[in-house]
Amino acid sequence: MTGKDEERDRRITVEEIPSFALVDQAERLRFRVDDLGGVQGNGRAEVTLSLNGETVERMEVPVGETHEVPFTLERRGASVLELEVAAAEEELTELNNRVATTVNGVRDRLRVLLVSGEPHPGGRAWRNILKSDPSVDLVHFTILRPPEKQDGTPIDELSLIAFPTRELFEVKLPEFDLIVFDRYQRRGVLPTAYYNNITDYVENGGALLDVSGPDYASPLSLWRTGLRRVLPAAPTGEVFEEPYHPQLTETGERHPVTGRLSQQAPRDDSDQPRWGEWFRLIETEPNGADVLMSGTRDSPLLLLSRQGEGRVAQLASDQIWLWGRGYDGGGPQRELVRRIAHWLMKEPDLEEEDLLAQTREDRLQITRRSLAEETGPVEVTFPDGSTRSVPLEATDPGRFEAEIAIEQQGLYRIEQGDLRALAALGAINAKEFEDPRATAELLTPLREDSGGGLTALHEAEVPSLRKVAMGRDRHGSGWAGVVERDSYRVTGVERTPLLPGLLLLLLILGGLVAAWYREGR
Repeated sequence: MTGKDEERDRRITVEEIPSFALVDQAERLRFRVDDLGGVQGNGRAEVTLSLNGETVERMEVPVGETHEVPFTLERRGASVLELEVAAAEEELTELNNRVATTVNGVRDRLRVLLVSGEPHPGGRAWRNILKSDPSVDLVHFTILRPPEKQDGTPIDELSLIAFPTRELFEVKLPEFDLIVFDRYQRRGVLPTAYYNNITDYVENGGALLDVSGPDYASPLSLWRTGLRRVLPAAPTGEVFEEPYHPQLTETGERHPVTGRLSQQAPRDDSDQPRWGEWFRLIETEPNGADVLMSGTRDSPLLLLSRQGEGRVAQLASDQIWLWGRGYDGGGPQRELVRRIAHWLMKEPDLEEEDLLAQTREDRLQITRRSLAEETGPVEVTFPDGSTRSVPLEATDPGRFEAEIAIEQQGLYRIEQGDLRALAALGAINAKEFEDPRATAELLTPLREDSGGGLTALHEAEVPSLRKVAMGRDRHGSGWAGVVERDSYRVTGVERTPLLPGLLLLLLILGGLVAAWYREGR
């Protein structure tokens, strides 16, 4: 037995954790801290909970008791949860002071509010796209009778549903994941205070999509409300009514929302993606937003921006429905709308500034997405604590990659500035480190049944080995016996002649002649 008596070690164990969790909903995990070999200190230990490399909570828990801690996933996909307990004195190893596990984040049904300012061909297109997704709960209102429309029809004879402004934009506004304004204009339907509510909703983490029509350039524009604080672009008052083909900008080529849309698009004579024509564009001036697509006269067409903790997208035309009808070859209407909505929902796969890492057999693949033309190296921290700077190479617009060979099993940390990524190879929490203390308890039954002995190497030298007969002692002072059982079986015999028969005969005759010749003298 190696090791010494009265060894001590501290470990942390996750007893229960869900394999998946709903995004933005609290879940709980149960863990336990144990001091092996006797409780150390005051019987309490400091534990740190981290999510995707960022510290979530630090707590002090009693040793030897099960403890629960809540956590909340903020995005879809795999997230790495880590629990780390502070080291104790005279520990054998700190490899079992950290435990990591992967939890998959899934979204509940998305709640989308679609408000159409007036009926138009594109209104049904937006409704059909959103309703085709089974994970979307859609609430759709179309303003069919604005307040200024007075035709003398008695109210009790109208078959229209009154617009529940207070319920939607004050009481239940935080319950929606996305708000879409489709060609909406100020007509007295929403009080001014409700526009401020939407602005606060966005800045606190909400999502807003504005599909602008000609009214965006009029005095009734949404820009002339409290929403101007979060809208990506200001109208100039010009509306271009002329045919054009939507094009990707340089930023759009690198952005995950639009970058790969052009790979399957038909090409024009200049090898640029060519989609179907549109015939209307509202001229705007970007307010610090990312312009992904442009239209006639290089005016911005699709803009994305971050406002506070939320996100806003704006489409400066109401004619994306032409793509869905296949006019002039059509275009990726459904895919573009899906990507815009998922970017607004903070989908990890569509983040423009992100760092990803995954292991493939014995390789670590690192991917960096960025709108910049160049990016610096990343710092890789290996499971044993060593670090290495790895340069990245551009593989596609806005995409940089690197691949390194890995030989250690465990958790890898990749960092670049404020971005972090985690990747695991093999067992993160190795079984052999659950209890690293030297002990003979596990093998005691086998040792007693076989008549074996026990030698503590820190008190004596390695025992010599000798063969012993059945029934004799198998251990003694400074030696250990290996039973000689004579247990073998002959499975075959093969005879091989030393020499061919004729040659052997010649040698015998030659020997006889030599002997006769010698004796004859």
